[in-house]
Amino acid sequence: MVGSPMLADETILLVEDNPDDVLLTRRALKKNNICNEVVVAQDGAEALDYLFGMGSYEGRNLDAMPQVILLDLDLPKIDGLEVLRRIRSDERTRLLPTVILTSSEEQEDLVEGYGLGANSYVSKPVDIDQFRIAVRDLGMYWMVLNETLQR
Repeated sequence: MVGSPMLADETILLVEDNPDDVLLTRRALKKNNICNEVVVAQDGAEALDYLFGMGSYEGRNLDAMPQVILLDLDLPKIDGLEVLRRIRSDERTRLLPTVILTSSEEQEDLVEGYGLGANSYVSKPVDIDQFRIAVRDLGMYWMVLNETLQR
């Protein structure tokens, strides 16, 4: 597609405000040889700034988008569902693979997440080993197996 954004090689955008979950996610990916760059946004506003080149990300190459977004729902400033709504409403980001990775098990969140165009919805396991397995499987699927848009 002419004029479509390219996916940045090996980039994962992790939108997560819990430092322990960020650390566990990074470790699980690395342990499973998924050594992609992980950009962390600690709240919904920072995630949108990154994606749209605003705030501290002003001047970022907007032709290079992450290969996948791992999006928590319970975020400060702007919640995950609103972030997803804005991602899907903008031509530059509407096709970016976006996985909701959350501790919420609310049926309403699941329905709204898919309704807004989430590609997947994964409840974070409470058990650390199960969390690592879930992140490993997400990384393998989205970074290795899944076909992405041609650059």
